[in-house]
Amino acid sequence: MQKNETMPAWAGALAGLTAGALALGIAQLVAGFAGPETFPVVAVGDAAVDLTPAPVKDFAINTFGENDKTVLVGGVLVVLAGIAAVIGVLARRRLAYGYAGLALFGVVGVAAVLTRPGAGAADVLPTVAGVLCGGLALGWLLRRAGGGQGTAVAGPEVGGTVAAGEAGGEAAPWGGGERAVSEVGGGSGAGSEVGPDGAGAVERPAVMRAGAGERGFDRRRLITGVAGGIVVAGASAALGRQLGGRRELAATRVNLALPRPATPARPLPAGTDFRIPGLSSFITKNQDFYRVDTALVVPQVDPRAWKLRIHGMVDRPVEITYAELLNLPLTEADITLTCVSNEVGGPYVGNARWLGVRMADLLRRAGLQPGADMLLSTSDDGFTCGTPVDVVMDGRDALFAVAMNGEALPFEHGFPVRQVVPGLYGYVSATKWVVDVKVTRFDRDQAYWTPRGWAAKGPIKTESRIDVPKSGASLKAGRTTIAGVAWAQHTGVDAVEVRVDRGEWRQARLAAVPGPDTWRQWALDWDATPGEHTIEARATDAAGRTQTERQAPPAPDGASGWPAVTVQVA
Repeated sequence: MQKNETMPAWAGALAGLTAGALALGIAQLVAGFAGPETFPVVAVGDAAVDLTPAPVKDFAINTFGENDKTVLVGGVLVVLAGIAAVIGVLARRRLAYGYAGLALFGVVGVAAVLTRPGAGAADVLPTVAGVLCGGLALGWLLRRAGGGQGTAVAGPEVGGTVAAGEAGGEAAPWGGGERAVSEVGGGSGAGSEVGPDGAGAVERPAVMRAGAGERGFDRRRLITGVAGGIVVAGASAALGRQLGGRRELAATRVNLALPRPATPARPLPAGTDFRIPGLSSFITKNQDFYRVDTALVVPQVDPRAWKLRIHGMVDRPVEITYAELLNLPLTEADITLTCVSNEVGGPYVGNARWLGVRMADLLRRAGLQPGADMLLSTSDDGFTCGTPVDVVMDGRDALFAVAMNGEALPFEHGFPVRQVVPGLYGYVSATKWVVDVKVTRFDRDQAYWTPRGWAAKGPIKTESRIDVPKSGASLKAGRTTIAGVAWAQHTGVDAVEVRVDRGEWRQARLAAVPGPDTWRQWALDWDATPGEHTIEARATDAAGRTQTERQAPPAPDGASGWPAVTVQVA
């Protein structure tokens, strides 16, 4: 593209700024996948810090304090904006100048990225991708605003004449059906027309066709193009920051040093896990633990910004940070969680070792007022649940949990803090990403699921599940093992019975457990005979309550009935 005399300098600067913004937006997006340290602005800022003399660094710290890095990054962006504007002004004269300026911009970014410790070739991808997209955007904007050359033509000629209707789609208004055209200046495209009387030539402008000549500056097309570029740049940058924030939080979680518990969990007794193939292990791995919640997108809560507020019917409202929470005495406990939506024999139950602060300790610090019977807890994403106060305060290991199976909570399971209350279904107790607890009453407040038809209080029912054999399995005749798990928090499982084809109930052997708040494995040896058989199980808790045969759906307070599987034996 040659120099465009009709495009003002401000238009070139605006195109350059937009192309620069798009370059940074795309670079931010790619850096969201590659790592925030690969974003060229950050890399250039870090390099500037390294190269800055100590007196200047001291001045920046003394002048701007904790905002010194923000000021530095802002300064880098201002400089880049100025460079982008100059690139745009130069590009209106010749697009190659703009490409050369962007290439130089990219070289500086790549060099800054590669100076970072541990940098590799892949780390330059954000810068390269940004520069390429910026170059494409710059060329597109300038062409859109009015660049390009061509040749003016007079229209189809036949022997120095233009047939009637070819130039304008209809015959001339005077008679004769044709008009003569004489070329001026050896095909300059200008022409003359012979008047109605055959004399007195009239000068006629050249016919201009799309792409056939240099188009004048089009302000409207430039502005609409700039608007589109800014939208794309902003969306890319926002998405890149979100992705980068997730990566940064993931690194924060992995590198988090958890304090040792003041009250460790009891050592698991011998015989806790039968280790039977297909039987759920006593401890459920984090990646296998069920997840049921209302969050469409898993909240990414920064522990450095997290706070827990306890207020309402208390004498002394409490607000505590994550660091302060970790400095309190921590309790470790093995606890089984169950979802109220779990069908009989369903998968929404799991057992883990949790670490956290006892909820009762913080509630005592706040000072519960007489008459309070409900804790209305709120998640970072707005979900609420109502937990009975008496359950939390009766001595069980109800926790504001920070860790699961020896590591910081996974994001999907409530990082940085969640509630864990043994003996209650999750919808009334296990708030993930918890940030607020209002001490109140059940007759004054309702939690998320209560107005939707679920019971306000949700004690877990005594239940059992058959893990092996699976329903529909084909077995060989002879000795085989029937096994599963049973749970009755906060009471404990005292017995499990099994029967085949509605025959006599037989006692299963039970695995050891560390306490009443976990599930318990059970197993029974069975001499299988050929044919189709139905196997059922039922559990009895430590209070003598046997799992009911009455079938009930999960709503409104948990499913009930005996689990059953049908197998074929050959």
